[in-house]
Amino acid sequence: MKLTKKVMALLLASSMALVLAACGGKADTASGTAANEPETKTEDTAAEDAGEAEAEQTDTAEAEAETEAEPAAVEGDVSVFYYTYGDTYISSVRSALDASLEAAGIPYQDYDSNNSQTTQTEQVTTAIAKGTSLLVVNLVDSGSDDAAKNIIEQASAQNIPVIFFNRSVSEEVVSGYDKCVFVGTDYEMAGHMQGEMIGEYLMANFDAVDLNGDGQISYVMFKGQEGNAEAIARTQFGVEDADAILTAGGKPALSFYDSSNENLYLVDQDGAWSAAAANNYMQTILSQYSEANGNMVELVIANNDEMAIGSVTALQNAGYNLEDGSATVIPVFGVDATDAAKEAIGKGTMTGTIKQDADGMANTIAQISSNFLGGADTFTDVAPENVVGTWRVNIPYATYTGE
Repeated sequence: MKLTKKVMALLLASSMALVLAACGGKADTASGTAANEPETKTEDTAAEDAGEAEAEQTDTAEAEAETEAEPAAVEGDVSVFYYTYGDTYISSVRSALDASLEAAGIPYQDYDSNNSQTTQTEQVTTAIAKGTSLLVVNLVDSGSDDAAKNIIEQASAQNIPVIFFNRSVSEEVVSGYDKCVFVGTDYEMAGHMQGEMIGEYLMANFDAVDLNGDGQISYVMFKGQEGNAEAIARTQFGVEDADAILTAGGKPALSFYDSSNENLYLVDQDGAWSAAAANNYMQTILSQYSEANGNMVELVIANNDEMAIGSVTALQNAGYNLEDGSATVIPVFGVDATDAAKEAIGKGTMTGTIKQDADGMANTIAQISSNFLGGADTFTDVAPENVVGTWRVNIPYATYTGE
């Protein structure tokens, strides 16, 4: 049976009214009639309603897809930029900072700059464009002030606070913007503490460490990265302070294993302070310098625990520093007190490290973030003994030998 268009429109209107009745209608206070009472619709009105419903469904689906593809920045959020997720110590800071920000109820977004300053600068630009309220930056390029200045220029133009952390930024740059602080360590102290730890260990174990019996300790130094302030200080003071203790005790100063190396260190050419770089160096060294040749490297000093662990692995492959205690142990010292390093020290395959407090750094960054976002004074509830002037917070170091 063929139905007229008018009848079809009336049937459609009736069906819609029944659906509303099943869902329960609300009273129309303006007219005094029930909202679920059928409303007579013309053919044109019914067609318009159907078209509007379909358009609304399409718009909703498109909006949901757009939201899933790229979430909008939340007002009051924090953007955290890490020089690389691949650094073990930085990974521990990231885990601790994520937890601290969550505990404080602060929304955040993490970014991996993958050891590229260009990438990090672009990420900062994007975060600012999205409306971030605070930048927390683990700078990639700490060898000059240019990258930090660029970030501050972008942030200050939008009145956005900046917290630099871990990788050093100069006082002049930080103090140039009243909404900028640095959270890190007194990086020279790490070198001093490591050098003191090494010197004291050698004085107590000199004859055992001096494998060729020449009365002098041959060492290798893994610097990490050229131009990095922390690496420079640790390289200098780790050796100088050990030498001071040795010479005061009537022993000769340390001797770099390769007399042709005027730098007196080996650097990770990728600037990543990596276990792989130290492992490769150490394997090459051990192929030329050995007990059999009378020129064995007798001490390893590394500016972070990753390079220390890489050295331990190479030594183990050569039959040293075995976990069962059956082989000669070449003392290996690092910095950071990562879980892997503490485990190695516990097993006797590594000798000591300097603890860089990831939890303390994360908690301080979260506190200052809360202060900036909440309008409190910058260093409210930050341990006053760790605050330096109006621009910096130093998280204390500690020695770790497993004892």
